[in-house]
Amino acid sequence: MDWGYAVQQLINGIILGSIYGLIAIGYTMVYGIIGMINFAHGDIYMVSTYLTAIFLALITLFGLHHLITTLSITFVITMVITGIYGWAIERVAYRRLRQVSRLAPLISAIGVSLVLQNYVSLSQGTSTQAIPYLIQGHQTLHILNSSMVISNVELLIILFAVMCMGILTLIISKTRLGRAMRATQQDMSMAAMLGVSPDKIIPLVFVIGSCLAAIAGTLVTLNYGSFDFTIGFLTGIKAFTSAVVGGIGSIPGAMLGGMLLGMAESLFSAFISVDYKDVFSFGILILILIFKPNGLLGTKDVEKI
Repeated sequence: MDWGYAVQQLINGIILGSIYGLIAIGYTMVYGIIGMINFAHGDIYMVSTYLTAIFLALITLFGLHHLITTLSITFVITMVITGIYGWAIERVAYRRLRQVSRLAPLISAIGVSLVLQNYVSLSQGTSTQAIPYLIQGHQTLHILNSSMVISNVELLIILFAVMCMGILTLIISKTRLGRAMRATQQDMSMAAMLGVSPDKIIPLVFVIGSCLAAIAGTLVTLNYGSFDFTIGFLTGIKAFTSAVVGGIGSIPGAMLGGMLLGMAESLFSAFISVDYKDVFSFGILILILIFKPNGLLGTKDVEKI
């Protein structure tokens, strides 16, 4: 075996897994708080790719060509708009369905997903869109007597993924907001009696998850340069798979699941077949859930009486 090639594929898998992990955190936060899956989350990621391209073009059109400033403004605006999308999804598709059967909000979320896909396809067209590569340069790593290449934008993807996971973990475990989130997760009615407003906490969770999807969408657009209105579905399913593998409800678990899924896909594509990488990925999900039904870092639910 060419070990240098294998390590290069592992690096590629970590980059892919970082994207899955960023999106998976949004799934795991929403499920952790209200016990529901936001299947429109992948399409929020898709919308963010279009927003990135639109605002990069607009900022350049107005004469601002400083790369760091342009990217910073694009990041902020994209996160704000996708955060508004997340807030609207909670208000429209979830708020009135919290106390009913979980099937109803699931169907509602699927409906929102289809609305977003069709909205983007009608407003932006169905053809694949592209932007030029803005972040140039790469780093060369020397491992096992072989040279591995990682681009600067790929380093940014890994950095943002680890940074976002760390910041959110600290917020949830150490801050007053985090305590309010944990209280809402454990018992929404009791939390409301003690002064924690679920109607404020739950939309905020949707907004945070959408902002993370926006970060992933912006970085993917800068890295790959092309996108279309269908990318949200499959990427969203894989991110959800990552959350389940890692233990849905666990932020570090979501990132761990994303990394494992990304590396598995990359190695399988490189050494066996790219055509069946998705089958292999979901096969891993099945095996893990057979032996660890709550995921790698998940905890067993305690029934409330």
